[in-house]
Amino acid sequence: MKLNAILVEDEETSRKILRNYLEKYCPNVNLLGEASNVDEALVLIRTLELDLVFLDVEMPFGNAFDLLDKVGNRTFDTVFVTAYNQYAMDALNAHASYYLMKPISIDELIKAVDYVVEVRTKENSLQDEVLMPKTTPIEGKLTIPQQDGFEILNTSDILYCKADDNYTEIYLTNNRRKVVSKTLKYFDDLLKGSSFARVHKSYLVNVNEVVKYVKGKGGSVILSNGKEVMVSASKKADLLSYYK
Repeated sequence: MKLNAILVEDEETSRKILRNYLEKYCPNVNLLGEASNVDEALVLIRTLELDLVFLDVEMPFGNAFDLLDKVGNRTFDTVFVTAYNQYAMDALNAHASYYLMKPISIDELIKAVDYVVEVRTKENSLQDEVLMPKTTPIEGKLTIPQQDGFEILNTSDILYCKADDNYTEIYLTNNRRKVVSKTLKYFDDLLKGSSFARVHKSYLVNVNEVVKYVKGKGGSVILSNGKEVMVSASKKADLLSYYK
């Protein structure tokens, strides 16, 4: 699969290094252009049909996050390239598919490109298909603690779980909601290997209740109750792997 891409980097030397790495080690990347600032990048993004943007964080007259705000909804993936690791969380919140530190590791660059290819190939292959989740719901019960004992839930009734600091909100069929004094990681570990996918740092969803997958800057899923849940770019492959 070929990826149409651009580089957004204000330092000419850094652009040259990344360009050479891509030409030598990532033959499936079709580099269509380069930009040294936000304005030049906007022109390319609005003109070209892109799959991938390699994006430096610090630039003159604006940064990567300013650029993405101006773009708005987007269909391309982003790989952040920066010398500053303090932007990792911001990149995650901006639905970056990968985060590369300078000086660029060739192995990490290849992994970043391979990840985007994997996700986009899977997205395309699942269109116009009869989807069969690779896992089935847990045929059993889930106990959640109560002050006077515990409550028993049918696992198949769980639509999704949402993190709330050290608590987890469990959303069930028939508009029911339970708040439990356990972290989302606790339920992620408990339900691992079943039909529940961690699609975001704050969400765990029942894949059997997904009725629509929406492409976008990070993507999202629509559940059977109409709830739209964001999918982190870094979690796309995990979610799509649940389907044959």
